[in-house]
Amino acid sequence: MAITLVNPDGLPTIDVYRQVSVATGSRLVFVAGQVAWDADGKTVGEGDLAAQVEQCYLNVGTALAEVGGSFRDVAKLNVHVAGWTPDQMPALLDGIARAVARLGMPVAPPATLLGVAALDVPEHLVEVEATAVLD
Repeated sequence: MAITLVNPDGLPTIDVYRQVSVATGSRLVFVAGQVAWDADGKTVGEGDLAAQVEQCYLNVGTALAEVGGSFRDVAKLNVHVAGWTPDQMPALLDGIARAVARLGMPVAPPATLLGVAALDVPEHLVEVEATAVLD
């Protein structure tokens, strides 16, 4: 595997993700922002942030599988949440925990959380983009 996830001493430990990833592979893969659509383009978990986060992460995994990778190859995520407020953090973390469990991972890679005014359609609460490194 081309990615090693690390929680450095001196930084907070977050249960569901790591603060740093170290990439040693040779192919960069950039996955466009994924929203909570199923394969038919229908929104999964309308009004449910945790369900939408889970679906976004699963969609990233599906995109990577198409090019010979997996979610374990993700070096960095950007998570965009429409109308973000700090009280949404438990739902966000729940969705991440559910996704990494379904993807067979112990934790998620580093991520940047960005609150945004809106996404592509009103029913989408979150969008997740990924950078992965493959051997």
